[in-house]
Amino acid sequence: MIRPGGRTARVRAAVLRAAGDALVEHGFDRLDLADVARRAEVGKTTVYRRWGTAAGLVADLLTDMAEQSLPRADTGSLIGDLRANARLVQRTLVDSRQGALFRAVIVAATCDSRAAEALHRFYAVRIAEWVPCVEQAVRRGDLPLGTDAAEVIRAVSAPLYYRLLVSGDPIDEATADRAAEAAAAAARAGVHAASGPN
Repeated sequence: MIRPGGRTARVRAAVLRAAGDALVEHGFDRLDLADVARRAEVGKTTVYRRWGTAAGLVADLLTDMAEQSLPRADTGSLIGDLRANARLVQRTLVDSRQGALFRAVIVAATCDSRAAEALHRFYAVRIAEWVPCVEQAVRRGDLPLGTDAAEVIRAVSAPLYYRLLVSGDPIDEATADRAAEAAAAAARAGVHAASGPN
């Protein structure tokens, strides 16, 4: 999608930055469009006209985050690629701003259908970005035919999000590497193949 440039792009960037700040500080339930407009130093009518609701603003914030996400690594090996994916997720979740932002957005998605749809789109984009590394591993014969590549990618990040949202345990590089290794081992064993393990 081609995004407009010039003043429109500057306004969008300022508003999304302000929305992210407000989400980190106060959470979704206290996200106020007038406060976002004040923080962004733009008119309230501009914010209300373009985004309409807090959920609309969160949806666009997620779109922007997907657009800004780093491209996948291509290390030439399945475990190298999955570790790169896991470490990217890990760095994002422990970042003081990004981690708080993801928690706020996930909370928003639990109570607002527009925010939920935006969150699902965000992760669909990110998973699709990394699926080719699993597909390449299948073509090389490193994984069984019929391996569900998207499920392998989901299996990498799931333990990290569990720590972020449920257990509160540390999310360090060693944890990220274990998540990647577990996902790779399960995939090699056929757990994520259409027919399941032998």
